[in-house]
Amino acid sequence: MEVLSILLFVLYGLDIALLFFFGVHTYVMVLLYRRNSKYCDSGAERPPIDLSSVTARKLPMVTLQLPIYNEYYVVDRLLESAVRLQWPREKLEIQVLDDSTDETADKVARLVQGYRDLGYNMVHIHRTNRQGHKAGALKHGLELAAGDYIAIFDADFIPNPEFLIRTMPYFEEQGIGMVQTRWGHINADYSILTKAQSMGIDGHFMIEQVARNGNHLWMNFNGTGGIWKRECILEAGNWQGDTLTEDFDLSYRAELAGWRFRYFKDIVNPAELPATIAAFKSQQFRWCKGSIQTALKLIPRILRSDVNWKIKAEAVTHLVNYSVHPLMIFNMLMTLPLLLLDGWSVYHMRDFSVVSLFAVAACMSVGTLGPMVFYVYSQRELHKDWLQRIVWLPVLMMIGTGIAVKLTRAWFEAILGVQSSFKRTPKLRLESRADRVLERQRYRLPLDHLVWLELAMGLYCATCAWLSYSFDLWMLTPFMAIYASGFFYAGLGSIVEAFQQLRQSRESESIARAA
Repeated sequence: MEVLSILLFVLYGLDIALLFFFGVHTYVMVLLYRRNSKYCDSGAERPPIDLSSVTARKLPMVTLQLPIYNEYYVVDRLLESAVRLQWPREKLEIQVLDDSTDETADKVARLVQGYRDLGYNMVHIHRTNRQGHKAGALKHGLELAAGDYIAIFDADFIPNPEFLIRTMPYFEEQGIGMVQTRWGHINADYSILTKAQSMGIDGHFMIEQVARNGNHLWMNFNGTGGIWKRECILEAGNWQGDTLTEDFDLSYRAELAGWRFRYFKDIVNPAELPATIAAFKSQQFRWCKGSIQTALKLIPRILRSDVNWKIKAEAVTHLVNYSVHPLMIFNMLMTLPLLLLDGWSVYHMRDFSVVSLFAVAACMSVGTLGPMVFYVYSQRELHKDWLQRIVWLPVLMMIGTGIAVKLTRAWFEAILGVQSSFKRTPKLRLESRADRVLERQRYRLPLDHLVWLELAMGLYCATCAWLSYSFDLWMLTPFMAIYASGFFYAGLGSIVEAFQQLRQSRESESIARAA
């Protein structure tokens, strides 16, 4: 028992230290943002291209790639916004990279033909296999592309009409291989889930990306809302489908090859946020697993490279950032044995000094409050009514905790090399509260059996909250209460969604039979 106790203390201390490190990193991001945020304002250095004073023949050919897979609800919106991009028609090729296996393919064929009849250079490239998934589609499209510059937008985006005229001037800088722009939100006010997601995404795009790019650290292409120099893609090794985050992978391979990126926070492309818990979990699972896969693939190359230590440190931290979730789960699981220490161990809580307990609580507080400061600062920079918006921060924290079970599984699958198929995030065109999820039955996700583990974790954390309060260890109570709320939200919410979808499906079938 003595050996087991010491092992527990060591592991718990290491876990707290790592969570403290990731928490401190968020403060560093805010400080770096404050140091040089102006670098990421597009109008600060180069004005937009004035198409009225520049002849089309002097402008480069641009290929706009629109990778889609079963996007029946949103593909019309995507193509409508794509043709509104401000660029000469004869210098803009639009590729619809369609891997669809449902009616979307026929719908896209009709839409594309309609735009071709109107004079747009739009092509429908329909693959009959999904080899390489999105990376495979992008690579295939690149082989057929006419442009020297490749812009990419996912199906849930509405490209900013000024996207090209404001980003293209920056490729005149020597060595620029990619320009990334900020994601906006179409449906941030749809539900508490989308409100929380919008704040999380704002933190990444308003603070993290600016902090990295403004201080000449490595940053990543975010998979959409960016434009690449074709030469950069090819020199970096082209798109590769061996990770679930092909964008992250290509970004760091390009920067290892010596290419530089630019990021602009004032060029905003609105996007639709996942409006169901199941879709949100699916998206986060892919991002987490893909990030760790990319970390395993590229960290050895990064450490062997001749770039300076600051770039290496930030690159590695960025790649392994999703490790926070398994660390959180471990921290929670260790809480109950520590609370019940007097009953099973040769050590007792009174053996620890007040100073040591306070130090642990301080580290947990710094690690937890760091992301909160990070997100508050992003809202302060983006919105005049930021004080009203930050009341949703506890919800963001709760939801971030609630998906920790799902992301811990993703993390371990990546570490163990477990292969899984690329699971798309359903896009349902839910733009306002008047749009109903249950009316979009085409892309229902099955109930994830991890919900039962999420509910178990909710009960476990609730028990820890009650015990910590009972034992006068009140500094743990609020943390465990928030954790419990998050797991109950993720688990019960998923079950309710699945039940509602099943009921709606049965009602639809009954109506169809009656008709």
